[in-house]
Amino acid sequence: MFYNVENFFDNENDSLTFDDEFLPDGDRHWTNYKYKKKLNNIYKVIVAVGGWEPPEIVGLCEVENKYVLEDLVNKTPLAKYEYKIIHKESRDQRGIDVALLYLKNKFKILQTRFITIKQWNIPLNTRDILFVKGVTSTNDTLNVFVNHWISRYSGIIESSKKRNFIASVLRQYVDSIFALDMHANIIIMGDFNDEPLDESVLRTLDTKTDLSEIIPGNLYNLSYVFRNDKKIGSIKYKGTWFMFDQFIVSASLLQRENQLYLESADIHLFSPDFLLEEDNTYYGFKPYRTYDGYRYKGGFSDHLPVYIDLRRTRKIIDQISN
Repeated sequence: MFYNVENFFDNENDSLTFDDEFLPDGDRHWTNYKYKKKLNNIYKVIVAVGGWEPPEIVGLCEVENKYVLEDLVNKTPLAKYEYKIIHKESRDQRGIDVALLYLKNKFKILQTRFITIKQWNIPLNTRDILFVKGVTSTNDTLNVFVNHWISRYSGIIESSKKRNFIASVLRQYVDSIFALDMHANIIIMGDFNDEPLDESVLRTLDTKTDLSEIIPGNLYNLSYVFRNDKKIGSIKYKGTWFMFDQFIVSASLLQRENQLYLESADIHLFSPDFLLEEDNTYYGFKPYRTYDGYRYKGGFSDHLPVYIDLRRTRKIIDQISN
């Protein structure tokens, strides 16, 4: 599962970041009540996505710090699942980071790395890419990347250069994994602030959208399927839906002979009624977010979550059952 939780801030001042809006006396009057409601809203989404079982791995972005994550996994009903946290403060000026939650009895961590984005050896003031390597309950190794690329706020053309650069950094790390094992299981998730057919994702990261021919060493964008319907996406801006939140996987995870695999229909855009509200300006619906401008609404996020269902071969299911 991946979810951009939109401004998941506590209400304590951090002198190193621009979090003044999210303080009790700040512009958004971010009180303890509003913070706790945000906690419970995020918990509700994670549980709803999981259905009968909680998601084994949850990628998040727009997280202020580890404190809010600890509150999420320990001070909401998520506590019974005993999620563990992977997080590190990044250089992002707003103070928002990426993070990973995982079930320790389902995913054993082998390696973690926070990839700082450096251009000409100078770190950019943006989010790290989080890399996590672990072993699943089926004894399969997964290489997971969690992303939150630079937004379009400064303009599409100017910011696209930076997203292309971030994509090139990510591709280098992917290639280093493929150099050791062309059949490695790789999952790339995140808010890319670009769509599946934009240059950064399609060409620089070099992803494929045609799942009819699976070739080892390729990356396949599962989220492309949602762009066939312009009436839905993971975020809506001025009446137009965009599919910024995506799952991209390596070829091995699309091969049925693999112990752990998925099919094109195993990616989902989670859009239940409680995450949506009427769009009175552009018609239809839009994500039910926490704020509309500076007006508090008490909703969830301006993004919808995406998730994938990984399948196990019958042989593995029988082994687990026995």
